[in-house]
Amino acid sequence: MASQKTVAAVILVVCMLLMTTRLDAIVQIDDVSCSEAISSLLPCLVFLKGSLPPTPSVECCTGATNLFNKANTTPIKRSVCQCLKDVSTKFAVKPDRAAQLPQLCHIQLSFPISSSIDCTKIQ
Repeated sequence: MASQKTVAAVILVVCMLLMTTRLDAIVQIDDVSCSEAISSLLPCLVFLKGSLPPTPSVECCTGATNLFNKANTTPIKRSVCQCLKDVSTKFAVKPDRAAQLPQLCHIQLSFPISSSIDCTKIQ
């Protein structure tokens, strides 16, 4: 029961941050906005912050897969990459967890997930 309250509280805080933090989230990234990219990965937040469980949820993988499928051109991939890179520190995302997410969700990326990635070089 306490963990459900914790998850609900984290989601509420993230939603409030999304509404109050200026991330240029309103700017449309071709057909994926920054806020849409963040929302797609919202179910992954508990996993990405390093909390239990040690694997992402089905909802997390569904959101990540949907985002991956929408980011189907080089400009969209680059923009989503930059958006998520910018917000990862604000949400205290653990780099090792972020790097594990594609493999655990069975998503084949053509680039590594890393805080040092140069998003402009993604193809």
